[in-house]
Amino acid sequence: MGSPKDTTVTEFILTGLSDLPAVRFSLFAAFLLIYLITLVGNGTILLAIGADSHLHNPMYFFLTNLSLLDIFCPTATVPKMLENLLSENNAISFTGCVLQLFFLVALAGTEVFLLAVMAYDRYVAICNPLRYTVIMSKKLCLQMAAGTWITGFLNSLLHTVMTFTLPYCKYNKVNQYYCDIPPVLALSCASTYYAEMVVLIFGGIFGIGAFSVTLVSYIHIISTILKIHSTEGKQKAFSTCASHLIVVFLFYGTTIFTYARPSSSHHPDQDRLVSMLYGVITPMLNPLIYSLRNQEVKGALRRLIVR
Repeated sequence: MGSPKDTTVTEFILTGLSDLPAVRFSLFAAFLLIYLITLVGNGTILLAIGADSHLHNPMYFFLTNLSLLDIFCPTATVPKMLENLLSENNAISFTGCVLQLFFLVALAGTEVFLLAVMAYDRYVAICNPLRYTVIMSKKLCLQMAAGTWITGFLNSLLHTVMTFTLPYCKYNKVNQYYCDIPPVLALSCASTYYAEMVVLIFGGIFGIGAFSVTLVSYIHIISTILKIHSTEGKQKAFSTCASHLIVVFLFYGTTIFTYARPSSSHHPDQDRLVSMLYGVITPMLNPLIYSLRNQEVKGALRRLIVR
């Protein structure tokens, strides 16, 4: 496990996905394709929303923020992973590891808060439709979006400082294909108790808080939908929430599994698989989920193609 040294670690070695040259090239091609699909898919969503005035409303404003996150999040890890697969050099500098961890945690945290904001937006739209434009004003939407990004980045700053103020003096092999809190903490030559507690406490407070907003919003949404008498009305109301619910389940399931556990229960192979789901696969699926299930987005895309 890494190279034992008596000096301070100056670089980390990321665990590669495979040591076999043929497999490495196949993985490189597969992840490059996934990454390009992610960029094109989310970029198309951004272009469609920006070009179509029909979609200039709170719901699609927040979807724009989600698409930006789905571009930035894999960009924090995938390019380095592709470089390592191609060059067979899995080293990353200490500074590079700090920046990668900071941006990854910041973007993941921002998405947690954004999904809660999007759930609240759907709650207002379905449960208070007559007051929707008054409640979800442009000013409030901007404040809520800014709040998600600021909170996500401040939360990440705390975890990054707690992680990298610890001494790293013996082992430098990170059991993950990118720098993340649990595998990096496992390499410290000092007690990681307080850093782990910060992750669990703040992750619990913010995660449970955001999840509670999402859960309560959807309890009210489902209750309101069930009171609608017409089947067509129920289907239309539910269709506006179905895409968001799918994204919520995908994202929360994988991130809770990754971060809301003590370090003793982490298994490298299992963690790599789950991290790929929320860090690589989910950002690729999100634009497909929203475009395939949303008639307005499909209409905007058709008009964009016609132009």
